[in-house]
Amino acid sequence: MALRLDRAEIIASNLANVDTPGFKARDVDYQSIMQDVQSSMTNAAETSVTAEHPLLYRVPYQPSADGNSVELNVEQAKFAQNNMDFQTSLTFLNMKINGLYSAIKGK
Repeated sequence: MALRLDRAEIIASNLANVDTPGFKARDVDYQSIMQDVQSSMTNAAETSVTAEHPLLYRVPYQPSADGNSVELNVEQAKFAQNNMDFQTSLTFLNMKINGLYSAIKGK
């Protein structure tokens, strides 16, 4: 969940700078981070965007004349997808907590 929040902040920064000349869109390789977490069997809450997983520059589909690599429609789609993934993760977490609560209550 923390990684999804970090990614939301990164994409929001890209959206905020859509009109900034020379701004380069950034993102993280979320799949790579999750593979590392899974292979090391560590807690995902302990993993964040660090030197091990630096921010990457996004290559634009259509570069702009002022050097800005932010593409509004791409960033909006990525933000929406990240939001949907976050909500899905939150739903599963709530279901797990409710299941544990029911087991404790004996219902």
